[in-house]
This record gives sequence, structure tokens and C-alpha cells, in this order.
Amino acid sequence: MTDDIRARGRCLCGAVEFEVHGPLRPVVACHCGQCRRWSGHFAAATGARRGDIHFIADEALTWFRSSAKAKRGFCRICGSSLFWSEDDSPNMMIMAGALEPPTGLHTVVNIMVEHKSDYYELEPDVPHIEGHDHRIAVPET
Repeated sequence: MTDDIRARGRCLCGAVEFEVHGPLRPVVACHCGQCRRWSGHFAAATGARRGDIHFIADEALTWFRSSAKAKRGFCRICGSSLFWSEDDSPNMMIMAGALEPPTGLHTVVNIMVEHKSDYYELEPDVPHIEGHDHRIAVPET
């Protein structure tokens, strides 16, 4: 049934395609060095509970262990950055740009701003913090 689909997303070439059947977290912009290098800019990510993410196509989904506690999912064909997954978390982060608009989402905070690059400025109307704020959670159903 498609009535409960909250969002649809995919990689650039379409080899990885998914639906989200539950609530999405507001967008968080991360400026850490790993996110900047992985995305080519800062990473803007929403999130959902793992059980609410349903793959339509995932044969090209590849995971890279980027730290001792997390991994990043991308399409091995086109290289699109798609997911960030912390071990043992019930949630998975989804790169907001992979979702089909309209998303109804908005950016609520910039994190890890002490690591941002020098070629861009932070939006003055969006709060920014040093480090990571673990209080930003996927909403309950």
C-alpha cells in the first residue's frame, strides 16, 4: 500500500531506490571533515527508523566503514552518497538530497561547525553548534 509512504528516494542512476514509511527527522547539516569529503560539501541529512526504510532496489548499495562506530552507504555504480548508519542505532540517516521533493523538511541546526570549510558561510537563521547534538531524534509515530 502506498498511502503510508512518507518519502521516496534514490541515487543518481536509480540502482538504489527506497521508500520511507514513517516519520522523518528534520534536516541536520554536518560540517565535519568526513561528511565534507564524502559529500563534496557539508552533509545535509534527515533520518528514519531502520524498519521504516524499504528498499525497492538495493543491489548496488555498498557500505563503507568510515569510523569504529559508523558506516556510510552509497551507490557503487554512480557514487551517490545516500546513508549514514551508526552501529546499534535504531535509526539510519538519509542524505536529504536523495529524497524526491517536496519533502516538507527543513534544516534545524548546523553541527560540527568548528570543522567547516572557509569557502562558504553558515545561514544566520539556522542555529549552529560545535560538536554533535544527540538530542535531535527521529520523531515517534
